[in-house]
Amino acid sequence: MLPLLPLLLLLLPAAHGAVERVGYTPSLTKSPVLEGLTTGSTFVLDQPRCVFDKYSNADIWLVVALESTAANFSNSVAPGTAASAFQNFPDNVPAYMTLNATLANYPCPKPAGDITVLRVGSETSCSGDAARPTCNGPLSGPGPYLVKFLALEGSEPVAETGWSQPIMLRTAKSSNSISTTDGGHSAGMIALTTILSILFAILLAGLVAMFVFWGRRAKGSITFTPSPGHSALTGCPCPAWEGC
Repeated sequence: MLPLLPLLLLLLPAAHGAVERVGYTPSLTKSPVLEGLTTGSTFVLDQPRCVFDKYSNADIWLVVALESTAANFSNSVAPGTAASAFQNFPDNVPAYMTLNATLANYPCPKPAGDITVLRVGSETSCSGDAARPTCNGPLSGPGPYLVKFLALEGSEPVAETGWSQPIMLRTAKSSNSISTTDGGHSAGMIALTTILSILFAILLAGLVAMFVFWGRRAKGSITFTPSPGHSALTGCPCPAWEGC
């Protein structure tokens, strides 16, 4: 038995550090349909309900990485340290750990009416605060990002999900990239339409003014033409100096 002791000591760390891969992959929320599922600095995930049920004493962390740096993240990195701090990502660390929770936060099955989503990047107040390394701060670039959930019992990782599919954030279009011909309407066509509308309005106003002018002139030029044998001044059938 004694000769086997060194071998057991060698195998003990490997057994102690074994991390279970659970059958779950994080993803963007699909139901309910949300406005702002991805923004310029945030995205919304489903909560990992009914995923880590057998780890009742575990703390569950969200790990956020760039697609290009995710492979460099080690599960042995402790949360709340400089090696996993939001403020050091992505320049100095490959990923950061945030949104820690327990199974009490992710009850299974989901009670009716529960909000079951997580918005990554929603805390702006702590993004520059080194005293809060687990800050859920706004993301500084478009990505693509990968995320996974990691369960720790004390400082030991015990279970993890797979990495998500790449997640891209929205980016604002520059003024040079905005098309001026969408729908077949160029900037020149819009300007020409505007000018023609103004000219048409002026022409219409001129026509209305002309009709009003000629109408008034026609009323002022009406004369009475007496019938034969009537005076033009009195309307009598005899000359005005003779009387009627």
